[in-house]
Amino acid sequence: MKMKIRKGDQVKVTRGDENDKGKTGEVIRVLPKEERVVVQGVNLVKKHQKQTQSGSKTIPSGIREFEAPIHISNVELVEKGAEKASGKAAKTSKSTKTVAKKAPAKTAKAAKTETKPAAKKRATGKPAADKSGDGN
Repeated sequence: MKMKIRKGDQVKVTRGDENDKGKTGEVIRVLPKEERVVVQGVNLVKKHQKQTQSGSKTIPSGIREFEAPIHISNVELVEKGAEKASGKAAKTSKSTKTVAKKAPAKTAKAAKTETKPAAKKRATGKPAADKSGDGN
């Protein structure tokens, strides 16, 4: 599935834990196969870690706190300029576009064709011919 949200985007959490609902944050990581994203400061999880040793590195024991992934359907992309959710911003921009389309401006060519016949009648000074076909 092609994802519209990318690393570095600002997103707003729409569903989930009561503490996380409405929070905005930056996307740290995107997991396209799982359709999930990791958002900074949202969905914090505590994990109890045992001390481990791999090669020459030793990972100490303790409680680690990190951001867990959230499903992509539970977040909404936030526009940078508007600082509002994109769903709301898209609705307002559509309404302004329809208002502009209702009153289109006349082109220069259309304006010339409207004024030409009126100018010819005034310039000739002759009365309009009778089109009834009587001849009288």
